[in-house]
Amino acid sequence: MEKIIIGRKDKADFKQLELEGIDVKIDSGAYTSSFHCHHIERFEKSGTAWVKCHFLDPEHPLYHEKEFIFKAFKIRRVKSSNGAVEERISIQTEIFLFGKHYPIELTLTERAEMKYPVLLGRKFISKKFLIDTSRKNLSFKGQTVKVKEVS
Repeated sequence: MEKIIIGRKDKADFKQLELEGIDVKIDSGAYTSSFHCHHIERFEKSGTAWVKCHFLDPEHPLYHEKEFIFKAFKIRRVKSSNGAVEERISIQTEIFLFGKHYPIELTLTERAEMKYPVLLGRKFISKKFLIDTSRKNLSFKGQTVKVKEVS
């Protein structure tokens, strides 16, 4: 099975969310992937649960003020970087890396204090990518390097 080499950070597009060139950090220590949002709110409409949010925040240069509403979402229990377990809303969308669209599950969280608005965790990385921590922005630069996995 071939895997694509990905560096420790890159830029990705989330076309369904109307966001392009978003900084992402590859985090093999995290199981789930997460996206920084603000005004994350669950609500009910006609007896059905929904969630709405704004991706990024007004201080981010790529913030576009658009509110997104999702009917399809899950609640995930996630251990945060400080070790606390918290419940987070997760959504399914697509990420565009290395010229290809991939399905991805993202938990929505407030990451305003963090340098990277998106963390890509092991659940997304495994079986697709091999991390080379000495490299960065390989997808953004259009540098696709594939390696065969040795059993």
